[in-house]
Amino acid sequence: MQFSESLKKNRDFQIVYKRGKSYANKYLVMYKKPNGLNKNRIGISVSKKVGNSVVRHRLTRLIRESYRLQESKMQCGYDIVVIARASANGRTYREMDSALIHLAKLHHIYNLMEKKNGDGISEEVTYNAN
Repeated sequence: MQFSESLKKNRDFQIVYKRGKSYANKYLVMYKKPNGLNKNRIGISVSKKVGNSVVRHRLTRLIRESYRLQESKMQCGYDIVVIARASANGRTYREMDSALIHLAKLHHIYNLMEKKNGDGISEEVTYNAN
């Protein structure tokens, strides 16, 4: 992940839960809190209620890969915690990717358009429907 690092400490997760804003859909819950840095920090949580360790690790990998591929379209400067719901068990990559993008759009951190400058470097362009 080029613009992000992982949230690992329980204390960091708790701060995002308490002070962050959350949105949810059928498969995921996403909390977001500004972090004052020039990068995102992402944490992924999959409870034992979702399934055994194979299922939990598969969902973690799907969420992480979905975020990695969409990372260039995400605004920087946030702590993000993604929680998989039990209904996410057995879902495909496309369903998880769609759920993650949906929540990022609800949080207004997903840039709908990505623009490349003459050097082939991506520049973020935010599209506001308001």
